[in-house]
Amino acid sequence: MTGAARAPRREYALTALAAAAGAAGLIAATGQTWAEGTVAMPGPVADVSVRLTGTGLAPAAAALGWAGLAALAAVAATAGRARIAVGALMALFGGAALAVLWTGTRPGRLAAAVAEQAAATGGAAAPHPLWTWPAVAAAGAALLAAAGAATALRGPSWPGMSSRYDRHSAPARGPRSGPADPADLWKSLDGGDDPTLDPAPGAAGAAAGRGPADPETAEHDRARVTGAQAAQKEP
Repeated sequence: MTGAARAPRREYALTALAAAAGAAGLIAATGQTWAEGTVAMPGPVADVSVRLTGTGLAPAAAALGWAGLAALAAVAATAGRARIAVGALMALFGGAALAVLWTGTRPGRLAAAVAEQAAATGGAAAPHPLWTWPAVAAAGAALLAAAGAATALRGPSWPGMSSRYDRHSAPARGPRSGPADPADLWKSLDGGDDPTLDPAPGAAGAAAGRGPADPETAEHDRARVTGAQAAQKEP
């Protein structure tokens, strides 16, 4: 396989790897702690620590990551315009995940999430964001969006799931060794030919362009045909 033929496969593999890594990173990051807050309890009770995960702050992010993985699986089963549409959907999932992450990590959203977990008589302090996992989720969403855009632009030139079987799916065509249909068979019998006899090696070689038939072989074949004709004429 030449370098030009391997280029689309390499491009396809790298894009699929990027999409899978982006979606997996997005899904994994949403289960981690994104912010910490403190709820001040009245009386001698100690303050309560509150941990906010990505699932609570951006619940749609993980679902968009799973949708991106499903779109990646559909890329291998599609081609042409269908693959362009799948790539556009993948890019849309990544872009929507970025928007969800941005909304879920705003200071107002973090404060509201801490307040939701505070007791009725407690006061929620300003939450402290932990940016490591939100950054991983954002990088995964951006990678998913970029892979989707690349699929929409370059996908039609990539190999598909069934392309490797196209060459083997064509029916084999070779030279026929007998009459094409029963009518030809009866015509050959009327002409004195015996279709049960093997073709002469010399004749086959001559037909294939490998030289003239051997005289001795041709004489032997004529004797066989004459004997077969005589046997057919006997009552």
